[in-house]
Amino acid sequence: MSEPVSVHILDREYTFGTSDAERAGLIAAARMLDARMRELRGGDKLVAPDRLAVLAALNLAHELQQARNGPEARPDSAFVLIDEANRKLDALLAQAG
Repeated sequence: MSEPVSVHILDREYTFGTSDAERAGLIAAARMLDARMRELRGGDKLVAPDRLAVLAALNLAHELQQARNGPEARPDSAFVLIDEANRKLDALLAQAG
């Protein structure tokens, strides 16, 4: 049965319907996303939440991709992707500031 669960991400409340079996996972994912968005935002409270959400999603998707590929895939490619993502993040944060 689907039960509502509320989570807070960057001080905004979101309510989702989820099963009891998925509730803990959803709450943990929301906490992870909130932490990542806060980390990316740093002290700059003026960065738009939608930008932070996209940047956090990109970072988390990259980490998931790397975990799926494993260290044997191409270890040097991870550094290239991280450097590229950091350059994009810096550019986006500079535009927002």
